[in-house]
Amino acid sequence: MDIYNYIMNITMNLKKKISLSNIFTGILVTLVLAMIFSPNFKGAVIQNLMILGLFQPSIPDEPTEELAEVTNSNIHNEEILFKNMKGEVIELADQRGKVVFINFWATWCHPCIAEMPAINKLYSSFKEDKKVMFLMVDVDNSPVKSQKFMDKRKFDLPVYTPASPIPSSYMRGAIPTTLVFNKYGKVVFKQEGMGDFSNEEFKTFVRKLRAE
Repeated sequence: MDIYNYIMNITMNLKKKISLSNIFTGILVTLVLAMIFSPNFKGAVIQNLMILGLFQPSIPDEPTEELAEVTNSNIHNEEILFKNMKGEVIELADQRGKVVFINFWATWCHPCIAEMPAINKLYSSFKEDKKVMFLMVDVDNSPVKSQKFMDKRKFDLPVYTPASPIPSSYMRGAIPTTLVFNKYGKVVFKQEGMGDFSNEEFKTFVRKLRAE
């Protein structure tokens, strides 16, 4: 009987210590640690928030002063160059006549990882269109690592690296940063931070630019 009472006392003490609040706190701490130490887990959480309608890109109804300043501040700058996986160098100014979607990213960037599936869906809608160009620019200048990232996740997105200095008005250092140039070489969209670029509103935005 003494042993029975001893076991019962231990059981009752454990029940007092283990409450729903403690369980919730434990789960919350586990989730926070997972988001800190696992980019893939954090990316998955953010992707689910995108599905719920968060992180939608804000498309301007008409050109804003900020976008005009971004374009005007770089009209007389030196050429802006990017290099693809084949080692081919392209100049941004030579892409006039195309809608150009540029995303500055890195493989370690949690928000970049989170928005990548949405960008890949957007790319799938336009990859056969010669009038729309996508540049996924690896700011770490590690093309092999970036291509492995794309291959592992079965993304078709074309990887580029900077081959010249990037104007600070285009990318201040925050990633992801996304720019869209119209067919006349003007910046018509800029977003610092992730976005769900796969939504129909953004696709319609790209189609309108393409039809200009």
